[in-house]
Amino acid sequence: MGYYKAGFDVTGVDIANQKKYPFAFIKADVKDILRDHKFLKSFDAIVASPPCQLFSQTKHLRDSQGRDTKKINMIPETIEGLMMSGKPWIVENVPGAPLDNPVQVCGSAFGMRIRRHRVFQSNIHLVGTSCYHEDQTRVVGVYGQINDKIPGGGHTAKSLQEGREVMGIDWMPWTSLVEAVPPNYTEYLGKQLVRFV
Repeated sequence: MGYYKAGFDVTGVDIANQKKYPFAFIKADVKDILRDHKFLKSFDAIVASPPCQLFSQTKHLRDSQGRDTKKINMIPETIEGLMMSGKPWIVENVPGAPLDNPVQVCGSAFGMRIRRHRVFQSNIHLVGTSCYHEDQTRVVGVYGQINDKIPGGGHTAKSLQEGREVMGIDWMPWTSLVEAVPPNYTEYLGKQLVRFV
């Protein structure tokens, strides 16, 4: 949604159906897409978000809740495929992921009630945001389960509606919301990316 707000026509690709995805959608294995250089070259820019569960701080929480943590690192093959496209690209992941000199974006920079640090590597010059945690009022977590108590204080969103509100996403179920990148982030980056297409 953020890239759309920044001026792009958006096409999404995922191995699973995304019934509520608001843009053009292709159901495909990204591994096949990354090898299809002709297809990749048909786009002005490419953004990718490889699985982050291996690097996420919440990977142990997912395991303890009986939800499988996909322990695969697709970052190297994703970046290799994007480099072969010859197009401007951005790869998103969580802090701690093996990205080369990434910039970080924080929800506090947009006045959001989440922090949700995410890091971005690109073949174009990107500028990240600063953190303004001290200016945030009650921060809401959007991970794990709805209304989880957080050790040391706080909680995750008390409802799906609250989670959607703090993320700025009104179409996703909780299972997708917990892995989403807020549109404020991608609009901010999209406004930088559009200058290179």
